[in-house]
Amino acid sequence: MQTLDWIVLSITLTFIVAYGTYVTRKSANVQDYIKGGNDSKWWTIGLSVMATQASAITFLSTPGQAFHSGMGFVQFYFGLPIAMVIICVVFIPIYHKLKVYTAYEFLEGRFDLKTRTLAAILFLIQRGLAAGITIFAPAIILSAVLGWDLLTLNIIIGFLVIIYTVSGGTKAVNVTQKQQMIIIFVGMLIAFYMIMSQLPADITFSKALKIAGASGKMEVLDFSFDLNNRYTIWTGLLGGTFLMLSYFGTDQSQVQRYLSGKSVRESQLGLIFNGLLKVPMQFFILLVGVMVFVFYQFNASPLNFNPKATEAIANSEYVAEYQQLEKEHIKIEDAKKLLFLDGFQNEEINQVRSLNERDLALKASAKEIIKKIDESSIEKIESNDKDYVFIHFILNNLPRGLIGLLLAVILSAAMSSTASELNALASTTAIDLYKRNVREEKSEMHYVKMSKWFTLGWGILAISVACIANLFENLIEMVNIIGSIFYGNVLGIFLLAFFIKFVKGNAVFIAAVITQAIIIWVFKIDWLPYLWLNLLGCVLVMGIAMILQLFMPKSVDEIE
Repeated sequence: MQTLDWIVLSITLTFIVAYGTYVTRKSANVQDYIKGGNDSKWWTIGLSVMATQASAITFLSTPGQAFHSGMGFVQFYFGLPIAMVIICVVFIPIYHKLKVYTAYEFLEGRFDLKTRTLAAILFLIQRGLAAGITIFAPAIILSAVLGWDLLTLNIIIGFLVIIYTVSGGTKAVNVTQKQQMIIIFVGMLIAFYMIMSQLPADITFSKALKIAGASGKMEVLDFSFDLNNRYTIWTGLLGGTFLMLSYFGTDQSQVQRYLSGKSVRESQLGLIFNGLLKVPMQFFILLVGVMVFVFYQFNASPLNFNPKATEAIANSEYVAEYQQLEKEHIKIEDAKKLLFLDGFQNEEINQVRSLNERDLALKASAKEIIKKIDESSIEKIESNDKDYVFIHFILNNLPRGLIGLLLAVILSAAMSSTASELNALASTTAIDLYKRNVREEKSEMHYVKMSKWFTLGWGILAISVACIANLFENLIEMVNIIGSIFYGNVLGIFLLAFFIKFVKGNAVFIAAVITQAIIIWVFKIDWLPYLWLNLLGCVLVMGIAMILQLFMPKSVDEIE
């Protein structure tokens, strides 16, 4: 990175922190701090909801996902517009009518205190882990490619977020996320333009799409019923809908965004805005990854994009074996480049795919070598390089200044999603656990101060999780897997509360505990793709609760 990149990065991050802290520096009561004074407009809500979901993982992992696997991942989001409509019709009117601070307050009125507490604790567990990952994700990538100290990066990212989140609460999160989303949109558009401008002169956008299609990267829809395939139209519409319903309808980090709305209508418009824009946004980010793939059909690319893996191999006994794989990789790259520059015909598509299969086999062999080194290494070395593809392109192919801007995009996304998570964790802890169990009357400012202390505490815990975390196969999948283990169960509890009136608190509580144990076991034995855990958890808790209620003596219900 050059001096100009540091200036752009520093000014961007300093502006976000200073602006969020200054604009929202005074919170007179809990209403202001947790619900942002209920004065958010629909576009603020929509952008804040998008920013909460679009973490740094989105901008690091999604292009890499498309680079390796193509556009099929977009199917994961197909259930989102459906979920937005259901939440607008069912969830938002109820939350606003009851004037709740958190989603889990509603559960106590409908069931009992222990069910409310259980749902809140399930949220705190999964979101507390996710907060650590949203800090860890950009930190470990930037550490690997820039040589920065990982521990220092975790602490810097975490405390930048803590400063303005503690200061201004929900309103600080909302106002800064608008600025962050603008930076993110501008940065990704510039990245796309720069990729296209660096392709050979005669490679137009339509030709680039043809090259991507020949390599199997443009297969958007998969109608198969293969449960081993994580991303199909059915997992998106069924599993994805239940995941999005759970996330946007019951996860306090999202519920808190639209509870700050000026009215029911503003909240609903904000979610509809998110539903209409989110799928095209994800499609575009995946397309950026596909265009990076096309770029590397004409430019040399490493056999593995993780620089730490390459460095470890250079100092290992496997260096000669790896260098032989690299030579074969270069030959394949040269052969594909000649085909594409000569204007390949449809009959040559099989030849392209054959070369790609050979290259994939080489990359698989490279990963096996990296795994051997990893087993004998004290420091973990990640063999899966999906999360390093886009950052490698940024650092090696963008001009000065733009590198700083794209790094600001990644760090802004990390800060926006982490701020939402810390804000929601603190609110849930303050309202659902602390305030509900403190018997003596306390002032409004007392709960504001406690919310700030809880924000600080969760921030420190998130930084701690980030400092001890290890990379998963793919960071964006890691976050969704953690959510899928818990979300279906919590969604089922809420659906029982909304629609199944004869079921009472004891039956729901027991069913939720049983369901959570089953879902963890199903995940552990890898029986289903993780997206289906959302549907399974929801169906299980509802079914078990209704069966228990039918056989539960009336005297048990009266104890509640």
